[in-house]
Amino acid sequence: MLVGAATLALLGAAAACGKPAPRLDVDALVAQLDRAQADSELAATVATTAPPPVAKALTAIAAERAAHAQALTDELTRMNGAPTPTTTTTSTTTTGEPPQPPTTKDVVAALRQAADAAATAAAQQSGYRAGLLGSIAASCTTAFTVALGGGQDT
Repeated sequence: MLVGAATLALLGAAAACGKPAPRLDVDALVAQLDRAQADSELAATVATTAPPPVAKALTAIAAERAAHAQALTDELTRMNGAPTPTTTTTSTTTTGEPPQPPTTKDVVAALRQAADAAATAAAQQSGYRAGLLGSIAASCTTAFTVALGGGQDT
């Protein structure tokens, strides 16, 4: 009986080692990937009309968020063995006035949301993924507080 229980425990442990990452891990990383790509595009767009010192900071932030997107893509590919499609969608409105162009304050708000979401996701992960998400949260926080001054003067 003990041999049977030990065999079942060993088989269960071996089966657990071969299981893919839970979908929750993938979903958390895909959400962060979508956010990083959107933030990169937003910062690059705002940089085109910002004053030179702010434009330089926004360009650096766009590059940093693109690097975050690449790191997340690399981890998703490693986890799944193939790239994971993102869920970013765009919506267009055809009525009313055209939307206001984005501002540096919009970038600050997006980076704050990204930092909060990455920190929350990091707390739910372990190992490399927790470190990756924690690093992204720290980078976003630094970008909006240091590089953009929290958006107070823009």
